Amino acid sequence: MIFNFDFLESESSDRDYNNLMEYLRQQHPEVLARVAHSASPEVKQIISQNVQGLVGMLPTGDFNIKVTTDRENLAHLLASAMMTGYFLCQMEKRRDLEENLSQSDSLNDRSNSQDSSEAE
Repeated sequence: MIFNFDFLESESSDRDYNNLMEYLRQQHPEVLARVAHSASPEVKQIISQNVQGLVGMLPTGDFNIKVTTDRENLAHLLASAMMTGYFLCQMEKRRDLEENLSQSDSLNDRSNSQDSSEAE
């Protein structure tokens, strides 16, 4: 998969200055591609559904679909997808941590039960 972030090079005025956009402009494409590839399939699916919902989705077999926009709106769409991805990745980490803690608590409870029964 090739990522093209040429639209990040759009002109911006002082009132439109955005630290995230400036940071993205400074990143090498390889870094952005590596970050994009690190997302789980579940996160990618949710983001895909979200973007399709924002842009609109018609069956491709029956329609010749073409979406046009300007750089600024495309940048906003990318920023939205990135924030959604960041949020979902954080929730994935939280879920995994909670599952690990739950398993750890379960193991500790079993260990404590065994220790109590052996002490009697």
